[in-house]
Amino acid sequence: MCMQHPEDGAGPALPRTTGGNEAQDVSEDHREPFPWDVGVFDAHCHPTDTMSSIESIPSMKARVLTVMATRSQDQDLVYEVASSHGVHDGKALSSEPLALTDQNRIVPSFGWHPWFSYQLYDDTVPNLTYDGTPAGKKAHYDQVLAPKPSSKDDSFGSRLGDPRPLSEYLEETRKRLEKFPLALVGEIGIDKAFRLPTAWTLAEEAKREEGLTPGGREGRRLSPYRVQLPHQAAIFRAQLELAGRMDRPVSCPRGSSPWCVIRHNSQLLERPRKGSSVPQTKTSDRYGCGRLSDDTDEDSDSDDVPTRESKPSNPARDSSKGNRPANFPRRICLHSYSGHVEQLKMYIHPSVPAKVYFSFSVAINWATGGNEKTEEAIRAVPDDRLLVESDLHTAGEKMDNQLEEVCRRICRIKGWDLREGVRRLGCNWRAFVLG
Repeated sequence: MCMQHPEDGAGPALPRTTGGNEAQDVSEDHREPFPWDVGVFDAHCHPTDTMSSIESIPSMKARVLTVMATRSQDQDLVYEVASSHGVHDGKALSSEPLALTDQNRIVPSFGWHPWFSYQLYDDTVPNLTYDGTPAGKKAHYDQVLAPKPSSKDDSFGSRLGDPRPLSEYLEETRKRLEKFPLALVGEIGIDKAFRLPTAWTLAEEAKREEGLTPGGREGRRLSPYRVQLPHQAAIFRAQLELAGRMDRPVSCPRGSSPWCVIRHNSQLLERPRKGSSVPQTKTSDRYGCGRLSDDTDEDSDSDDVPTRESKPSNPARDSSKGNRPANFPRRICLHSYSGHVEQLKMYIHPSVPAKVYFSFSVAINWATGGNEKTEEAIRAVPDDRLLVESDLHTAGEKMDNQLEEVCRRICRIKGWDLREGVRRLGCNWRAFVLG
């Protein structure tokens, strides 16, 4: 059985191995056999980006994949894959050995990623950005993108699709969450640095990888256009409210300015639904977020180190004790976490009315250097808040290999016995998904 997770944090100490802080990995020939039988759970992946890989899921070594939806093109795909491969009963996950068949391998997550937030317009406010006309479409993209497309290239906005009403998407997502009682809300968040890709050129079209689900960048050059942060925040906040109402955990991208996750959650109580933009408050900068303006020069993986003044000033509200605000998700995962230890400590502060988990992937956290920062963060994460992920766009052997590798690295960094460490990571995932 999973070890219990006491209210005060890290849980019972795991057996420690010697040499847990060594930088080098043991050569593959001399590695301890990997304990797949314990159960490995991918907290964040995108196999519906390569639908041909889905047929390999029943033969994978990983027990369950948490599959993210991000945009218009993959909402139905995640739904379809969950319908054929989904885990519908939490009891199947909480028992040991796991009461899962080869077909029960997916926990879906439905969300609209900040990269695609410009494709939605907020129809819950009086001053709509879109009225269904070509002129309204132009006005919408001028309102939510910076710089205004009409000021630089009128054809850019005209090539984008017609925006969709936010309320329609939320209702569709609500029904999908009802269909899948274990489903998450995600991938949702805020990304300050992302720029929209340019339109396809003939040369880029010729190089497209066959079989990829449409809607992604796929190597295209980036345009100068970013999604205005107030618009991203409105879409993000609406999805957080949905997750809170339906008591579902949330998965947020590493590119979200991390403290914004908490700050915008906190604003749910005071949100003026009839306003046309996100309120600008003097507390914005205190939460490591910056003003919600079109000044988006900061990198996605913001390294801003909060000061001591950044700690929440509200009285502590421990969600485990029943005083969680309404419309507030109880559990949040920051996937492929790349922030500083100081930021991490704020997420686990008692005043944060959510249990925040941190997942790590080889594909992101060890891909571009910064290993020391990643390892420092892993050491600082409480034992019961660590998750593993692949963040890959294709299922199969490569996904299994990366999950094994990240489990080994985390166990080495933490100084955990491999088998007990993998068991702990599985228990953490179940606590995140099931509560």
